[in-house]
Amino acid sequence: MKTDDLIRSLAADTPPRAASPDRLFQVALAAAVLVAAALFFATLGPRTDIGQAAQSVRFLFKFAVTGALAAAAFHLVRRQARPGAGTGGAARMLGLVPVLLAAGVALELAAVPPGDWAARLVGTNAAVCLTFIPLIGAAPLALFLLALRAGAPTRPAAAGAVAGLVAGGIAAAFYAAHCTDDSPLFVATWYGLAIMGLTVAGALGGRLFARW
Repeated sequence: MKTDDLIRSLAADTPPRAASPDRLFQVALAAAVLVAAALFFATLGPRTDIGQAAQSVRFLFKFAVTGALAAAAFHLVRRQARPGAGTGGAARMLGLVPVLLAAGVALELAAVPPGDWAARLVGTNAAVCLTFIPLIGAAPLALFLLALRAGAPTRPAAAGAVAGLVAGGIAAAFYAAHCTDDSPLFVATWYGLAIMGLTVAGALGGRLFARW
């Protein structure tokens, strides 16, 4: 057999390469945003006064926190899916998100009289928040766990937890457009609890489905 014929024969017998983990995560992110958007608009939709609310720093701060969470966690989980990839820088980026939230809470406590702190924290939509952030984030979490399964995370439970943070950030960003409770006190408490639920679910899912 001639060399050229041998090369062509080997190439024909070689199975096509699977998509890279980075590519899979990009596809998962796009699909997660589309699915979350579809569910959000089918169930809740934006608040009726969103135009006026968009002029408020408190309202915009909700998107700064949730967007930063989704972006930083997504950067980290992509690296966790590749053995040997450094995660220190991405983990530090994620660690800045609670610092940002804490700064918002501190400014809120300084701006609001102490007698109003409890009302701002409790708000009026806690039950809706705890219901719809996990509901909107469930499908995105499943998509990110599938992407993790195609990778090779050395700590699947930790990677799954970060996938839950990505899903929670995306879901919370959509929910924030509906929620009329704009205080950072409310966001830190109820958004935090809802996202924590997705994080725990992600850790369990990563442990069960992303092992290799």
